[in-house]
Amino acid sequence: MNTFDNQLNPAQTERLAILSEECGEVIQIVGKILRHGYKSYDPTVDEMKQKPNSALLEKELGDLLWSISKLDEAADINFPIPRTNATLNAWLRRKQATASRYLHHQPETLPEPPIKTTEEAKL
Repeated sequence: MNTFDNQLNPAQTERLAILSEECGEVIQIVGKILRHGYKSYDPTVDEMKQKPNSALLEKELGDLLWSISKLDEAADINFPIPRTNATLNAWLRRKQATASRYLHHQPETLPEPPIKTTEEAKL
């Protein structure tokens, strides 16, 4: 009997697991937008913390791009994320800061984005 081996190391497996999770989160918010619209929000969240679905989509897309950038940094794929958009830079940096403590097999480096603005402080 042949035993299949996908030949992925733990770091590669972790990066793919992160990508899968982020894709699922994008799909979830897209479903909410399709049902309720971009301007709708979660009514169970405190009014001071409510964000419209459009803002949640931006966040999740930023998280997805961060996971893609991790694959590119590790040379699993060749798909560099151009980081000239201030909002995107802010989301990528925020995700890097929040996700680092949960990573088991990844280096904590993320190249400096070419633009730094006050947008980062807003997120």
